[in-house]
Amino acid sequence: MLLDWAKKRLEEHSYRLTPQRAAVVNVLIARADDHLSAEEIFLHTKELYPNIGLATVYRNLEILEKLDIVHRFDYGDGQSRYEIRLGRDDQHYHHHLICQSCGAIGEFQTDLLEELEKRISEETGFQVKDHCLRFFGICAACLKKENA
Repeated sequence: MLLDWAKKRLEEHSYRLTPQRAAVVNVLIARADDHLSAEEIFLHTKELYPNIGLATVYRNLEILEKLDIVHRFDYGDGQSRYEIRLGRDDQHYHHHLICQSCGAIGEFQTDLLEELEKRISEETGFQVKDHCLRFFGICAACLKKENA
């Protein structure tokens, strides 16, 4: 389970899985495809844990990001977005497609950059641990509306 993975990761770094932290993680798990802002996470978390405050959500997101349990992304809309890491190391192959018309965020799972990473390592001695690739354009739904 992802919550167990998050708990183990927290404990490895001397943190506890508090009820508030568990609520934040559970929201991120339940809405893994949504790329939520901190404010959206707060609103959903408040449904599970009514006494939680926005500052608590921000503090927990900061800790979860530091421990690589969540990733924070900036999609150019002025808000950071968060997603759970899903307890696996395959996030390395996880890229985003951002619609400049409606703001939808899609995902593309592949790693066509392995050869480039290998070349970087061979030529510079730099060991690539991860990369972030974002494509900006128009999604299929918006293109369909434009062409209708």
